[in-house]
Amino acid sequence: MKKKILGLAAVAFLAVGLSACGSSDKGSSSSSSSSKSETLKVAASPTPHAEILEHVKPLLKKEGVNLEIVKMDDYVLPNKSLASKDVDANYFQHIPFFDKAVKENNYKFTNAGAVHIEPMGLYSKKIKNIKDLKDGSTIITSNSESDWGRIITILKDAGLVKVKDGVDIETATFDDISENPKNLKFKHDIDPAMLATAYKNDEGDLVAINANFAYGEGLNPTKDALLLEKDNSPYANIVAVRTEDKNDPRIKKLIKVLHEKDVQDWILKKWDGSVKPVAADAK
Repeated sequence: MKKKILGLAAVAFLAVGLSACGSSDKGSSSSSSSSKSETLKVAASPTPHAEILEHVKPLLKKEGVNLEIVKMDDYVLPNKSLASKDVDANYFQHIPFFDKAVKENNYKFTNAGAVHIEPMGLYSKKIKNIKDLKDGSTIITSNSESDWGRIITILKDAGLVKVKDGVDIETATFDDISENPKNLKFKHDIDPAMLATAYKNDEGDLVAINANFAYGEGLNPTKDALLLEKDNSPYANIVAVRTEDKNDPRIKKLIKVLHEKDVQDWILKKWDGSVKPVAADAK
């Protein structure tokens, strides 16, 4: 009988021990899950996107969010990484580019909020004034079709081209130009990241460069561009997320701090007005 009681006690002790271990493991798993939920992984272009995120990182930390920034100097990988769930969000693209990417790739993405506008500029090493642009000059642009309407708008505003009636300027292509009095030629087969190199190598007469790549070459759009996009540009850069995560509290906290006045003032000062923050209700 004594042996039987001891045996039952041993079994009970073992059961309690296993239960305790199970409880401990569960707690560890819960803690790990909680820790993971507080981390927000965002893919971003190095400049200015990643720099802006670095600036708000301490602010997010106070909100209980650990911001992890993955720099991608590319216009394809950020969306692919978001779709494959390698990151929680991305911050690198303007709205027309986003809309086109979503349509062409059937991405289940949502625009979580606009943050800033980078005015597109046309630069030249051959002329100092746009009035000196010669007949038959070559304009180098990127192979990103979502930027073509943007560039055509700049040329149109400068009186250099006209567009066919009824054409939506945001989606216009170079075939939609109806009047081209200077017989400008367009070379549009270069990757956006290589535009600054084309400018550096003195290729073409004008080079249309996205602001983030212009910064990398030490160019300030408001000071160095011969032609600059106007302030009413619809090409705001946004934070994109998977649609299933559009109400994620971490995302909402990120957008909130990005729209804080102190942050917007910092953006204006940091880039001397070349990167312009947008209103919190901009989409």
